[in-house]
Amino acid sequence: MAQRIKILIACHQQYPVPDGPCYLPVEVGAALHTEPIPGFTPDNTGENISEKNKNYCELTALFWAWKNLDVDAVGLVHYRRYFAGRPFSKQPAQEADFRKALDRAPILLPVKRHYWIETNYSQYIHAHHTQDLEITRAVLAERCPEYLSAYDRQMQKRSGHRFNMFVMRRDCFDAWCAWLFPVLFEVERRLDISGYDPYNARVFGFVAERLLDVWIETNGYDYRELPVLNTENQHWIRKGAAFIKRKFTYKSHEK
Repeated sequence: MAQRIKILIACHQQYPVPDGPCYLPVEVGAALHTEPIPGFTPDNTGENISEKNKNYCELTALFWAWKNLDVDAVGLVHYRRYFAGRPFSKQPAQEADFRKALDRAPILLPVKRHYWIETNYSQYIHAHHTQDLEITRAVLAERCPEYLSAYDRQMQKRSGHRFNMFVMRRDCFDAWCAWLFPVLFEVERRLDISGYDPYNARVFGFVAERLLDVWIETNGYDYRELPVLNTENQHWIRKGAAFIKRKFTYKSHEK
């Protein structure tokens, strides 16, 4: 029997999404909304953490799928960011593309983002709060120390897989979620974000991005990279200027 593949599209508002039987637009943070998005699947049915969306971002769709979706492979993309079927394509990948890639590896990831003048650690603390990573490391050291060496190595690298985007065979997907969410829930319990602005309050989504490579390295999973398609202008000059400004004008975010 052919694999049943669902690619979750994390959405917080009405937005055009790709056609195709593999795509499932999910309304993230549905528990916080007064009106549902027509035609989208809400993330507040069954067992869910929809009410945590302001802090967990697209991970509320991920948790919902883990607990409620019965398929053979699960992916996560964003309403403005998708996997492309091939380099330089302007069309999102379709089911046949994912099937072909999953025949080669159980995990599909976006091409790595390179920082060049920053490590993963310095890039994070220049944009967010140092304590996010410090508490995450402490949780790993206490709860799953076998991940600590990979965590330290990944923090010193200058590239990584970002966006919380992936496609995984179901066994890998279940293993990822079963490891990730207990770690994040413990970080949430220890981390005081009462003084965070709305952007930095999305901390657990940001931390999860940095933990994916840690989990893959520690467990020795094979993966393949797919190109990323952005459906809107990325303003690279403005982003690059902001990146350099943070690098050289950094002041601690700690309270």
